[in-house]
Amino acid sequence: MVTSTSAMSPSLQTASALPARRERLKRFVALKAEARAWRIAAILLFVAASLMMFRLLSAPEPVADDGPVLLGAGKAGVDLPEPAAEELAAAEASAEAALPDADVAAPASPAGEGQASYYGPGLEGNPTASGETFDPEKLTAAHRSLPIGSMVRVTHSRSGESVTVRINDRGPFHGNRIIDLSVAAARELGMLNSGTARVRLELLD
Repeated sequence: MVTSTSAMSPSLQTASALPARRERLKRFVALKAEARAWRIAAILLFVAASLMMFRLLSAPEPVADDGPVLLGAGKAGVDLPEPAAEELAAAEASAEAALPDADVAAPASPAGEGQASYYGPGLEGNPTASGETFDPEKLTAAHRSLPIGSMVRVTHSRSGESVTVRINDRGPFHGNRIIDLSVAAARELGMLNSGTARVRLELLD
């Protein structure tokens, strides 16, 4: 007797469909695991990038070891352009206006605080802004605006050592430095080895 293949029982049809369903389930699980792995990788990459950016933003700026600066023609500072004569005249006039009145007893007036450097070697004999010849063994200094001839007490902020210098030149025009000292003055403050030091300035009456 001949039987038709279309008359296959439902139980046989279900059995033949099971492998295909199981295969689809395996693929679904694999895809889900792969998607989870990609999400984890993306999160780790984001965290690493955030940490790197934080380190870059929070890293301290490097401090340059300036040392003694080589100057030219008796002028303090050659790294930045020298201000125009009109600017120097205006600054000097402003400093003179700020001087204490002669009738008032004021032996010293604060004149700023910041980095000091000293004239580098090879400048002996060069003319200064005052017209006199630079002598590294005299207690002189360059300042941007204090009147030429002013007497200034320079105090080392860390050691407390101080020296009195006469302003006879203009400068320094280098970064945030506020005064350039002669070699003799720098020696008095004990800053020959370091090249620069933080100091406090007082204008003497």
